[in-house]
Amino acid sequence: MLDKKTLIATENQSFQPQQFFNDQWKVYQKILDNNYMGHHEIYSVLEKFLLSYFQQPLKMLDLGCGDASFSAQALLNSTITSYQGIDLSIPALEIAKDNMGKIQCDTTFTQGNFSELIPELMLTQRHSFDAILCSFALHHLSLEEKDLIIGQIKELLTFNGVFILIDVFRQAAEDRETYLRRYLQSVRQDWSLLTSQEYLLLENHISTSDFPETQQTFHAISQKYNFSRFECLCDNVSNATQILCFYR
Repeated sequence: MLDKKTLIATENQSFQPQQFFNDQWKVYQKILDNNYMGHHEIYSVLEKFLLSYFQQPLKMLDLGCGDASFSAQALLNSTITSYQGIDLSIPALEIAKDNMGKIQCDTTFTQGNFSELIPELMLTQRHSFDAILCSFALHHLSLEEKDLIIGQIKELLTFNGVFILIDVFRQAAEDRETYLRRYLQSVRQDWSLLTSQEYLLLENHISTSDFPETQQTFHAISQKYNFSRFECLCDNVSNATQILCFYR
């Protein structure tokens, strides 16, 4: 799945910010402008959840925040008082500062790989965050890495905190190859305004970098780490996207 964080800064350390701004920004804008990934619907669900679940001051950690444009929209009317974003791309974080500047809250932005920075946060900010958001970033990691990070995330949450995972998912009986065929077929059919070159860029990225899990796998991980509740807020089968909540 080609997502905002990947287009802005992939987990591949060889990625160059200049390449992103020159070669890939227009592709992302086309995807966003045509709502091919369903961002408007997804973040509308997130906004409603944040407003209903968090009545008290909210402290959020955003893992792989990108330019935080959709996070900022979802948080605009929330009770947020503190926001911390982590991303690999310095240019993306500069844009994120502007986007989050519209919201009256304390902000901190850290450049780096969130999977490497989480252990450091555990030393200094254990039980500090009411919400931890990870949007379209976790599916680039291996299952073992996903498992480890979710266990670490639990230790960063407050007593009533929640880990919110927005990502692409395999169906229950799908292996990765079946998922890739299905997803790429959907892209070919429905993302009609992409050029051939843009489609090839997407196909290469998806085929080499996407390792989605099933919802059942994440449910099992939530049980392994004794989360009190596991919930699916949104399941868009057509584009494989789900919003999962892990309640501490």
